[in-house]
Amino acid sequence: MRLVLSEKDLSFTAVVEKPWDRRTEFLALSPGGEVPVLVEEDGFAIPDANAILEYIEETRPNPPLLSTGPTARAKVRALAGFFDRVFFRDVVETLVVEKALKRLQGSGEPDGFAIRRGYQALEEHLKYINYLAEQHKGLASDALTLADLTAAAHLSVVDYLGDIAWDKHPEARAWYSRMKSRPSFRPLLADHIPGLPPPVHYANLDF
Repeated sequence: MRLVLSEKDLSFTAVVEKPWDRRTEFLALSPGGEVPVLVEEDGFAIPDANAILEYIEETRPNPPLLSTGPTARAKVRALAGFFDRVFFRDVVETLVVEKALKRLQGSGEPDGFAIRRGYQALEEHLKYINYLAEQHKGLASDALTLADLTAAAHLSVVDYLGDIAWDKHPEARAWYSRMKSRPSFRPLLADHIPGLPPPVHYANLDF
């Protein structure tokens, strides 16, 4: 979400919310207790990620991040949805839980089988990203779209763990390098998890 707001050149204040605290004030904005929530200056609140993105695209149309025309826009939505659902489920959720959260929370030993499954899925998805990057400058077209921002955000999480063999996927690497060089992406790369530093290459554009 931060990437979209930055690419639209919209100023915003990020607020950290712990959904599990179930604060009354937060539940008034998001009855389901889910994040993210967009709150406009007049108090209008949107508690759903997809609804937020559609609202931003409709009210701040430039630059367009969903492309133009129904076919192209459908392609962007489908790709963004793939990374939000499938890539997150197969790779991000598995590797982050097993390699980071269990260690930080002291909640048991990593599951080696789950980690291997996550690595196998990562390799398959990287092949797909490499294929997409061979077709265009971006994943959906030559222009920057929501598909690029969504994929790059999820990849940054996995790259933070040092788990991506970039040399095996040169087109994906070149595309991700371009994403890392965007001004909107730099603050994201500056985020660190206490007690779990990223690999040396994480914030470097030449990696």
